[in-house]
Amino acid sequence: MKKFIYLSTILAVVFTLSASAQIQKGNVLLGGDLADIRLGLDNSKVFQFNVTPKAAWFVEDNVAVGAYVNLGVLTAHNSSTTFTYGVGTFGRYYTGTDVEVLRHGRFFGEANIGIGGVNVSDGGGNTNGLNFGFGPGFAYFVTPSVGLETLLKYNGVGGFGNAGYQSTLTLNFGLQVYLPGRGTAAKVRGDVRR
Repeated sequence: MKKFIYLSTILAVVFTLSASAQIQKGNVLLGGDLADIRLGLDNSKVFQFNVTPKAAWFVEDNVAVGAYVNLGVLTAHNSSTTFTYGVGTFGRYYTGTDVEVLRHGRFFGEANIGIGGVNVSDGGGNTNGLNFGFGPGFAYFVTPSVGLETLLKYNGVGGFGNAGYQSTLTLNFGLQVYLPGRGTAAKVRGDVRR
């Protein structure tokens, strides 16, 4: 019974924290983005899926730095198949205060750099090399620990292959989990014991 009360108290404290507490120094961001999911139901039989898992650590309040992996495929009946990939680092900066219209939302800017490529089968344009992207986004905190996000992002890849440079503009939707770092977790435990 003691453990149940202790766990309930910790959960109550965590859920009463504001969204800004989740983007403070020492906390961790885990999640991913989904971009342009498409399934064609007519004769073209188009299928497209792109996923980008991410993990980051808040090095300062409102500033996160981490790593990402990007994997994607686009295929259609009687057509070439396009594979995309990327791996690298990314950074985020969240605006300073909650948005008034949506009290639990924050605007942010994201930029990434790494290595990646776009490879099209059947002699299409292939580019492999430096992968980069940037754009604005919005995170809505459904709970203090979970954020639903949308991100409008310019992505480019330049380097080697029969196409020297390729770029896209994507609208991504994602789910991020904001976990307290060791310092924040110790502070919450200390507050509960008082």
